[in-house]
Amino acid sequence: MLADLVSDGDVVVLSGAGLSTESGIPDYRGETGRLRRADPMTYQRFTGSAAARRRYWARSHLGWRHIAGARPNAGHRAVAALQRRGLLAGIITQNVDGLQQAAGADGVIELHGALDRVVCLDCGDRTARERLEERLEAANPGWAERVAATAVNPDGDAVIGDADVEAFRTVDCERCGGPLKPDVIFFGENVPPARVRECYALTERAGALLVLGSSLAVLSGYRFVRHAAGLGIPVAIVNRGPTRGDEHALVKMDAPLGATLEQLLAELGP
Repeated sequence: MLADLVSDGDVVVLSGAGLSTESGIPDYRGETGRLRRADPMTYQRFTGSAAARRRYWARSHLGWRHIAGARPNAGHRAVAALQRRGLLAGIITQNVDGLQQAAGADGVIELHGALDRVVCLDCGDRTARERLEERLEAANPGWAERVAATAVNPDGDAVIGDADVEAFRTVDCERCGGPLKPDVIFFGENVPPARVRECYALTERAGALLVLGSSLAVLSGYRFVRHAAGLGIPVAIVNRGPTRGDEHALVKMDAPLGATLEQLLAELGP
């Protein structure tokens, strides 16, 4: 049934954290998420407190190497292969790890932004994460080698002790001296309206909406499933465990993403 939907083409992919778990990046609500108590940073805490920003950047500085070292898995490569075969109308990802693009996909809409960019909250200047990491290393010589993380969350947020956070020094925007934020959408922050409109328009043109590795617990992604269903556009979901959108799905598969998408490619043929 899934192969039949995809073979008709014009498929829009909506991917979530479950697509990246096979690359070693945990999720918040799937099988790996249930094993952890995540306390993600909110936009209000980050923007309202210098101490909260120090906590975030200390933990993220240590966890970033885990995200940066991750590599695309079979699921990412399968999505890129579907795009090369001309079967996809577009890709929307809720992930901030860049792995879908690293697998070769083009034109990916990063609904929640990307961790490899940094933005200044005052002047809006955007810079590469690599440059920030160089500056943080210089401001905190030997700090990362002394600190041991007990866990790493999906956004690269490493769990470390309060004393290690207190010893960490942050850096500000090189252009204006303003506070820096990762170019991602935090909990409590709104996705830019233009980006939302682009995703709605893409969904409306879809022959089918294929959800990969998302529980759809957050409205940010779920609204496109609900919109597609309301327009009579078939929805297919491949995810480990139940999702908020199951009632809208014509096809629902509780299965590992990599193996399932590789099987899909085999069924579609060359």
